Amino acid sequence: MAKKDINEMSFLDHLEDLRWHLIRICLAVIIVATLVFIFSRFVFDNIIFAPLNMGFPTYSMLCETANFFVMDTTFCAKEMPMILQNRTMAGQFSADIWTAILGGFIISFPYVIYQLWKFISPGLHSNERKHSRGFIVISSLLFFIGVLFGYYIVTPLSLNFLANYSISTRVDNQIDISSYIALVRSSALASGLIFELPIIIYFLTKIGLVTPEILRKYRKYALVIVLILSAVITPPDIASQVIVAIPILILYQVSIYISKIVIRNQKRKEKQIAKKQ
Repeated sequence: MAKKDINEMSFLDHLEDLRWHLIRICLAVIIVATLVFIFSRFVFDNIIFAPLNMGFPTYSMLCETANFFVMDTTFCAKEMPMILQNRTMAGQFSADIWTAILGGFIISFPYVIYQLWKFISPGLHSNERKHSRGFIVISSLLFFIGVLFGYYIVTPLSLNFLANYSISTRVDNQIDISSYIALVRSSALASGLIFELPIIIYFLTKIGLVTPEILRKYRKYALVIVLILSAVITPPDIASQVIVAIPILILYQVSIYISKIVIRNQKRKEKQIAKKQ
């Protein structure tokens, strides 16, 4: 059966179309999640638990930096002062399942974006649909960069700070596995989504909710929000917050430039239409 033209589709037809795109997304995530689950021992030992090793690249880099400036730091310690433990019967199984699902979503993200684009692209002009491939590549690239930033920067900084924070020598850090994985998961996924800011601004500008002038006008408020956001996803020390805030501020500036380009292209199209009339 041929697919209906978008102008002929009813509201229920759109819902049916969306349902099939969501089904394809779920199937893709499940298939990749199954593969992650099969190789879960490798995933946990070499990826999830890697930041617990003081030989992790981030710790080595920060240790060398501290030694260069002759500073005392916990990044040069021989081992992380914490022990992981599981206190529930299904704790390790649940950790395995949710990690597999998260891994499935992250790895299949380009396909997720592709399916979402396939749903909204019929409502765009033909010349706008030509840039779909670039949109998928850029949004996926930003997401993966954000995930890597969260994994290699936010996670080690948070983990090192919290593991070494102590209110008394009487207290040992025996961390439940679900708490540790939640930190790694939230740091990586939140950073990946934050790095999608330019894409979000692009669409908000396209529908007229955002303009470059608005973004410039509220830049100082955005700075405050960025600092608050950095404080939420990082340990409460100035250095970590600055490290996280810098790329977010850069993304905000890039978003202003993108919004400016979108507005300029829209005005150019309006002039061309006016000339034809």
